[in-house]
Amino acid sequence: MKSQEEKPIAQASFFDALIPISVLICLLGAAVYLFGDSSSSGPNQIALLFATFTAALIGLKNGYTWKKLEQAMIEGITLSLGAILILLMVGALIGTWLLSGTVPTLIYYGLQVINPSWFYAASCLICGIVAMSIGSSWTTAATIGVALLGVATGLGLEQTVTAGAVISGAYFGDKLSPLSETTNLAPAVVGADLFEHIHHMLWTTVPSFIIALVIFIFMGFNATASSEAGRIDEITRILEQNFNIGLEMLVPLIVLLVLAIRKMPAFPAISIGAVIGAVWAMIFQSDLIANQIDGSQGQLVGYFKLVWTTFFDGFSILTGDEKMDSLLSGGGMSGMLTTTWLIMTALMFGAIMEKTGLLDIFVKSILKIAKSTGSLITATIATCIGTNVIAADQYIAIVVPGRMFKEEYEKRGLKPVNLSRTLEDGGTITSPLIPWNTCGAYMQSVLLINPFDYALYAFFNLINPFLAVVYAYLGIKILRIKPKQQA
Repeated sequence: MKSQEEKPIAQASFFDALIPISVLICLLGAAVYLFGDSSSSGPNQIALLFATFTAALIGLKNGYTWKKLEQAMIEGITLSLGAILILLMVGALIGTWLLSGTVPTLIYYGLQVINPSWFYAASCLICGIVAMSIGSSWTTAATIGVALLGVATGLGLEQTVTAGAVISGAYFGDKLSPLSETTNLAPAVVGADLFEHIHHMLWTTVPSFIIALVIFIFMGFNATASSEAGRIDEITRILEQNFNIGLEMLVPLIVLLVLAIRKMPAFPAISIGAVIGAVWAMIFQSDLIANQIDGSQGQLVGYFKLVWTTFFDGFSILTGDEKMDSLLSGGGMSGMLTTTWLIMTALMFGAIMEKTGLLDIFVKSILKIAKSTGSLITATIATCIGTNVIAADQYIAIVVPGRMFKEEYEKRGLKPVNLSRTLEDGGTITSPLIPWNTCGAYMQSVLLINPFDYALYAFFNLINPFLAVVYAYLGIKILRIKPKQQA
């Protein structure tokens, strides 16, 4: 008699694949309808869990054992542990950088030098340069992005548009940086050279970024911020009254950027940045800390306790101005726990969908209608976006479609860089636009704006996939394998 382990695995049907996707879409839609902007604080996670259980039931029906499905979920969560460690430490970094005056100083000087007319474009360009230098959209958003949102508040400009500019610049720089994990992952999956991959991406990425900059420039010239001049003076005064402001407060940021450029891994680099922020707070913000601490246990103990609290619970300040209190308070590892929960449930669902072959069903169905090169590249982009929605992680959205389409690209005589570029055009840059995706969840936790709200203004992320499809159908920069390479 055959044991449960030896039970044959039945091939999943298209209807099988459609069931958990339908459950997920319905539940996510209900979560947004019922809970609005707070849907990512628990409702989306429950939706992902129910969709995961639905996919698991289909897997059990087709012959998979619960042990194998559970192992797949555990492995899926394991993939996210590196990101979760970074996420938690980013929370600590934001907290200590608020306390140290690093973020307030960035806001202060930003208000002095950035003109409202070109603020959106400048934000996009600055984030692009920083992200290209350090290879991390996440670090860029958590540092420069947070400060730019503060500047936008002072200038009376739209937070959602600013967030779109930050996302556009951060993902442009990340996409083209040889230090970026995704930029290295995409060519590795398909067997392409890293620098040939980056060079090939320039053709779709740079024009998309230029178009986005032009749109941001146009929006900046049409933005109304002149009435906020008095507000800028008020914000400047509040910052000066509550923090010691000076260029020396930017040392934690400079150290972090140098470590990132020198290719130190993100987790230790961000950890060092957070610790330096704490040290800087004790050295330069002693008056602020003195006003915050409980002196009943002694001043030294009070200092230590406040800084310790900032690591895990963030920083909070009362300035007498409600908007400034919100702007200058936040961070802490505890503030990232909801996002951590979302990432774990999202990757559980993606892992079950891949393990049971349900993702593969959609790809095979797509290939049946993708006859031309244009339709094949379009199908790849659509699959990457769909995987970002379903599997909820940009790494899965690169690896899974890359593995599935690699053989088809070779059969059609297309160089591997065509596929690696397409994986980035469809997978990397659409990930922050989806609230339950690991990148979207992260950006919301850092920028405090729902991806559904800033997505319409993340022009680079919207234009790039569309331009890639246009290139594909027009045959622009589609590289072929020479006959002698088609062994």
